[in-house]
Amino acid sequence: MGISDLEKIQIIRSELQKISAQFRTKHVFLKHQDILGFSIFFVSCLMFLFGGWSYVNGWIPIWAVIIWNAFLASILHELEHDLIHFMYFKKNKFMQNIMMLGVWIFRPLTLNPWLRREIHLHHHKVSGTPIDIEERGVSNGEKWGMIRLFTLSDIFLAGAWRSYRIKKDMNTPELKKLFLKVKYWGMLPFPFVCYLILYSYLLPFHHPLWLNHFVVIFLLPNVLRMFCLHLITSNMHYYGDVELGNIMQQTQVLNKWYLAPFHFFCFNFGSTHAIHHFWVNETFYIRQLTASRAHEIMRKQGVRFNDMHNFVRANRYFRT
Repeated sequence: MGISDLEKIQIIRSELQKISAQFRTKHVFLKHQDILGFSIFFVSCLMFLFGGWSYVNGWIPIWAVIIWNAFLASILHELEHDLIHFMYFKKNKFMQNIMMLGVWIFRPLTLNPWLRREIHLHHHKVSGTPIDIEERGVSNGEKWGMIRLFTLSDIFLAGAWRSYRIKKDMNTPELKKLFLKVKYWGMLPFPFVCYLILYSYLLPFHHPLWLNHFVVIFLLPNVLRMFCLHLITSNMHYYGDVELGNIMQQTQVLNKWYLAPFHFFCFNFGSTHAIHHFWVNETFYIRQLTASRAHEIMRKQGVRFNDMHNFVRANRYFRT
């Protein structure tokens, strides 16, 4: 008789913790987690601005700055994710909030990160169920079609399209309150203003040069990044027939070679995010550096890899 999913989860988590401890012991500089996190943040922001400056001065073409800044924004997304889990400056709220604000400014099409913290921590409790606000907001569980495709990079339209259905599934007053808070306050101020700017380019208006530069440097890279991230995350998370709290059924590993272009703009998210579900308290850069060892352990215990049929069965775990 095989072991239960709960036992498999405990084995995987224990082995991942051992890998982390061994890696940190071998590389002692990793103990300076706050400094490392802030250094990655500072350098990424600086290089983002340098990419924009290079474009404004005509040193690089538009396609180059979009690719360059989309990649850097993907690093900042990983930093935000770590900050949501309080991995940097736990005892220094000021520095933690400065970093949260910074990663939001350079990714201005995303939800308020302090509100995202609430729905993300909730996501870990209820992943794969109808009350998972975060993943449902980026199309998890829906059949593929033009609407799902077009809303991958537009959380404004995504919210307008899905909010009624998601709200109906909020089964407690607390969840309804959380959903409404995210719906009405999550887009203020940056995302609301930035989406209006983007939509204005669909109209035959003259736009000033500085606004053109802002769109190219800040907004278009994030449209590309969000499309790639939401495509990957909404299909590596399962939905609808998942046992509550069963991490074995919540996620899969997506690391097919042909997904590399998408992974470039979401910092290898499909390959490493499932690791995070099993062992939450690990920084994104250590997950990346130890992924091959983690994958061996997860594969041995039966975690799914590259279940591409998941794309056509609306992210259900079981084949029907």
